[in-house]
Amino acid sequence: MDIITAMHRHGGVATHGQLKAAAGRPALDQALRAGVVRRVARGRYILPDVVDGARVEAHRLSAVAGLRSAAASYGWSLKTPPDRPELVVPRGRKVGAGDQSTARIRWQRLDPSEVDVWRTSPVRTVTDCATTLPFDEALAVADSALRSRLVTQTDLLRAAEELPGRGRDAALEVAWFAREQPANAFESVVRAVSLDVPGLRLVPQVRLRVGGRRIRPDLVDRELRLVVEGDSHEFHTSERAIDADCWRYDELVLDDWLVIRVSWVQAMFQQAWVASVLHRAATRQDLRLGGDLLRRRGPLRRPTTVGRD
Repeated sequence: MDIITAMHRHGGVATHGQLKAAAGRPALDQALRAGVVRRVARGRYILPDVVDGARVEAHRLSAVAGLRSAAASYGWSLKTPPDRPELVVPRGRKVGAGDQSTARIRWQRLDPSEVDVWRTSPVRTVTDCATTLPFDEALAVADSALRSRLVTQTDLLRAAEELPGRGRDAALEVAWFAREQPANAFESVVRAVSLDVPGLRLVPQVRLRVGGRRIRPDLVDRELRLVVEGDSHEFHTSERAIDADCWRYDELVLDDWLVIRVSWVQAMFQQAWVASVLHRAATRQDLRLGGDLLRRRGPLRRPTTVGRD
């Protein structure tokens, strides 16, 4: 897989390990020399067009970068990078049709505290994504924001609670379910799908001991003995990586875990099927355990206010 494809599949931002596994170290070094990819921190890389283009357009239109453009500028993992800069302008500002064709414009009133020089602040960015993007995309942004330590879950819950109207419910839901443990947007998207499976309670990056070793699968329901892995075979093509994946899978199965593997394409474009698989897997495991766990758990209750689930 080439570097650009790998970067887009990681939402325009990726780690050294992800890019090395996808395309190899020589290809990464070449992309860095050519300016196709830019290093923004130790082990972290971005597609310059995603961030730089947004900053240039924000300056040209006296706007600020927002939504996924702002999220990418913080190095957060996205489900998909924006196809053009996403900008915020004050309400009432006229923006020409030509400018709207080169950037996605959102008219919004921002307090000075919600602007970080040329982009929306971290909390404002997560909140705006939560009220604008589909739940799975917004959750990927929120998870990544928590991993970055630029926001806390308390920050997100408080900001969501202060929102008026319908946006408040969407922002509160994203803030409530956001976790820092998922490694990337891929895992966040799979977890978002799983949240709608009645009785399923998948927790990211749970430590398990199998075959005499400690491992951390992507998503785990301990009581159901169910593991869900984002199948990154296309990013793990070395013999050593394939051996490790096989060992991990075999040891889990032999330890009586049901392992479900979901590909990137399935997570992004076949979510109804993924939800069906997760539902059938949870039902199967529940029946093996007596058929009562899913009923007792019931559907997840969505939050209606901070401090309640």
